[in-house]
Amino acid sequence: MKISIKSVFKNITVFFGIFALISASALLFTFEQNNSFIKTDILNQQKQIIKALKQINKNDLELALIQYNGKSTELQYQVSKLKELYQYDITGHYILKNAQEYKNDLEILSKLIDLFNSKAYTYYKSTKQLEAVKNEFDKAYVDLEKQINSITFKNIDYNKQKLQFMMKMALVSFLFVTLTLFWYYSRLKKIYNDISYLQAPSKSKSDYQINTLEADAISIRMKKKPDVKDNPSNIDPITKINNNKGLISEYSEKKGFKENNFTSVTVLEIDNFSKTNRAFNQEFSQAALKKIAYTISLFEQPTDVIARTDYNQFTVILSRDTKEKAFKDMEAIREAISELKFVTQTKVPVQITVCGGFFIKPNNVVLNNALIEAKKILKFAQEGASNRISQKRDMESVNI
Repeated sequence: MKISIKSVFKNITVFFGIFALISASALLFTFEQNNSFIKTDILNQQKQIIKALKQINKNDLELALIQYNGKSTELQYQVSKLKELYQYDITGHYILKNAQEYKNDLEILSKLIDLFNSKAYTYYKSTKQLEAVKNEFDKAYVDLEKQINSITFKNIDYNKQKLQFMMKMALVSFLFVTLTLFWYYSRLKKIYNDISYLQAPSKSKSDYQINTLEADAISIRMKKKPDVKDNPSNIDPITKINNNKGLISEYSEKKGFKENNFTSVTVLEIDNFSKTNRAFNQEFSQAALKKIAYTISLFEQPTDVIARTDYNQFTVILSRDTKEKAFKDMEAIREAISELKFVTQTKVPVQITVCGGFFIKPNNVVLNNALIEAKKILKFAQEGASNRISQKRDMESVNI
């Protein structure tokens, strides 16, 4: 069943929306987890404060009251901070449903702090050592400490529940993202393959099965034109790549595919043999030509055109983003050919090399004129040395 490119990209938008929601949830849980640690720190600080209030020296009554006022004010501030953090407990409010219990615990804590502060004030203001006042102060301290410990333990248990929930959410999110990634990868790969096929359909891809509805519709319209490589008169019988006629036909089909790219025309000629210098027998020469043609084809991209245009000549037309990239790829082709291993029937190793004339074709120059320029540069390259590719600027630098 063919897929719809439009539906795939529409679903990608949905996927990124869900992914953004998952990321926002993860950020929220991280923020809440940090708040839980802050709560624990505040509760521990409260324990230290009430302990310090319990141990104030009464010998200097005025100093004791000053210390009491400072610490009791800090204690009340800590309670306000805990209540403020409660407002941001989204997980507790809507998922774990324990926010009300925590709110009740804070109300009890607030009342016990008021009671403790009241008893502490009475105790430190009293100039007499009344046993009843001290006992009430001690009891208020014990009750408050007990409540703080209770909230602390509940907060730890709450953090465990939240962590377990977050782990489940993380697992589900991981599975969702992973499966969706593979799902989209398979579909985007099919879309890319369809585009590559439509961009440069060839005889070797004649049995290709189109996977997308849109590409199928385009293919139906394209089939109204014959594939230039389906015509045997366009193919060199020895190397199975284009001949001169095939070069012109395929270039005509592809020249408008990448209008913003640079088009390079390179004529390669084998250094070791030619029409006038048949240094090797026919069997070896044809085997070498096939191997060279195959090596060049390994570098061919959908918008490129390669052909055998003479006995020992190949023409390579590249379409690249930059002039430098086109020349670099031609250098890679030359180097790959020079590294090929050839052995004659008498087991004698032979190195086959090529020279090339590299020319960047301006948009206003027709292919035939570009080939003439490339052959001029090829001749210049052959006059210098074997196994090299020259450019027009190499010729110009010599003439200066």
